Amino acid sequence: MKAAYFMKCGGPEVMEYGDVPDPVAGAGDVMVDVHAASVNGADWKVRSGRYASITSFPYVPGRDFSGVVSEVGDGVRDLRVGDEVFGVLDVGHEGAYAEKVAVQAAIVARKPVNLSHLECAAIALVGLTALVSVEDTLELAPGERILVHGGAGGVASLAIQIAKHIGARVITTTSAANADYVRQFGADQVIDYAAQDFTKEVSGLDAVFDTVGGDVAKRSYQVLRPGGRIAFIASGYVLPPAPRDDVASLRPNVRRDRAHLERLVALVTSGAVRVPGITTYRLADAAAAHRLSEGRHLRGKLVFEVR
Repeated sequence: MKAAYFMKCGGPEVMEYGDVPDPVAGAGDVMVDVHAASVNGADWKVRSGRYASITSFPYVPGRDFSGVVSEVGDGVRDLRVGDEVFGVLDVGHEGAYAEKVAVQAAIVARKPVNLSHLECAAIALVGLTALVSVEDTLELAPGERILVHGGAGGVASLAIQIAKHIGARVITTTSAANADYVRQFGADQVIDYAAQDFTKEVSGLDAVFDTVGGDVAKRSYQVLRPGGRIAFIASGYVLPPAPRDDVASLRPNVRRDRAHLERLVALVTSGAVRVPGITTYRLADAAAAHRLSEGRHLRGKLVFEVR
């Protein structure tokens, strides 16, 4: 099968396109002919060697996908060949930048007919992350105030909408160029991170959702009320040192399961959540897609149109 892959860790230029062996569907798995796969920040971090050491090459990155079931493994009873599905590969597994992917049947969901493969790939991992972070981890409640950092990004733009659906007041940081974009998703207050210091613009917040990391993550403790909570997804596996003992520091556990994907579908199909803007690439142009993603100033989602 054709895939985008790399033979060594490094910059975007190590990405290649060509033939790699087909995956094998084991018991409890389905084989999916991939129609679309999205680019996530974790992809280029893996490629650059920032995560666990990779010793087996060619390495095909990619975590979320949408496509059509082409083979059903032993023991699978609830999916059939020809079913349209989408999902996120299990923790520790990658390979979605390819024409085929083998995945546990229990962690994929049926693609709704009114959403395209591109749209489902665009919302799979970012939607799962936003749901788990806002609803399960922060346990955001109606009437609370939350600051979402990096509002124009894929995860953050969905988190804004989920928070608004819950009934919270949402503040977000973004560039001036993206101010109107995040307002479309329901942001009540927009802070231009290039011209304003968010620690001087807001205080006494109930929750913060940080998708940026670095110094932004460390300074976010300042804007919380006593008893507030903050969730981090851009600070690696170790939480930033907490300068306060009266707030909760949390790292979302983004488990893969069908229930959360179906919850996400329900939010999108009901109109409560909109799919972020999509920019498409071919698998052969994976290096260019990684360069844009690694710049960390993109709007919406980058998605490979595989078929």
